[in-house]
Amino acid sequence: MDRRQFIKDVFLWSAGATLAVPQFRIIPSALAAERPQPLLSVAKGADYAALVSRVLAPLGGMGRFVKAGDKVVIKPNMGWDRKPEQAANTNPLVVMALAREALQAGAGKVLIFDRSCNEARRCYANSGIQAALAGLDDRRLKIDHMDKRKFVPVEIARGKSLTSWEIYKDALAADCYINVPVAKHHGLSRLTLGLKNSMGVIGGNRGEMHHDLGQKLADLATVVRPKLTVIDATRILLRNGPQGGDLKDVKQLDTLIASADPVAADAYATTLFDLQPADIDSTVAAYKMGLGEMDLAKIKVLTV
Repeated sequence: MDRRQFIKDVFLWSAGATLAVPQFRIIPSALAAERPQPLLSVAKGADYAALVSRVLAPLGGMGRFVKAGDKVVIKPNMGWDRKPEQAANTNPLVVMALAREALQAGAGKVLIFDRSCNEARRCYANSGIQAALAGLDDRRLKIDHMDKRKFVPVEIARGKSLTSWEIYKDALAADCYINVPVAKHHGLSRLTLGLKNSMGVIGGNRGEMHHDLGQKLADLATVVRPKLTVIDATRILLRNGPQGGDLKDVKQLDTLIASADPVAADAYATTLFDLQPADIDSTVAAYKMGLGEMDLAKIKVLTV
């Protein structure tokens, strides 16, 4: 199904124009294409707004990913009622800088949302993201509280452990989906990075994802496909994730990682925790499904 028809069907369903609830079947043809060597950019510095521009530059800048008039979704981790210094959520300055870059690239609309674990209004406010975005004062930008009516059933045609699930239609219909997780420890999956962050756009009982989680995250990645992944490692949570709370568990690295290859981004970020890509089930599963590169020797890393 091409993107235009998919969006049309989603909105017809949402408006009640069909009698039966469809299962949306998405088969990304790009998965079959031969891939060039993935490019990954790493930038370090204390000026986080400038850091976003620097990390995107080797990839072609935001203009490579966002075109004039595009509907852009920026998906941070905003799931916890925690302050920025606790490293449970994406750094608000990084989210703000990405939104500004998208707007400057000509985006027609920029939406930012997450399906939070704690109460959404507290998470949006205490994460610092809501206030940071308000500072941009641009009517094209909206920080959205997710509407349960916008979760639509999607058939995951290539799924091995997950064959269908409800996914937020704004994430699926975006011209450019930008995934911007914080890098942190997770009690179940060891780490939560880009692939894990996509759980913030799914509906239903997410607890059911926990069995065979690594494969299910890889299955989800066949339909939730960011054009750009930016991993926030300005502060990382070393222990007691994903919620954290104790500042002793936080390490400040002042680092951002960016790539169009979501598996490569996760693979490199894993090394910040003295782990290897093979230690993370979702990375291995996504690599085996051909969704990206996990072999660090085969990834072109540019440090800027």
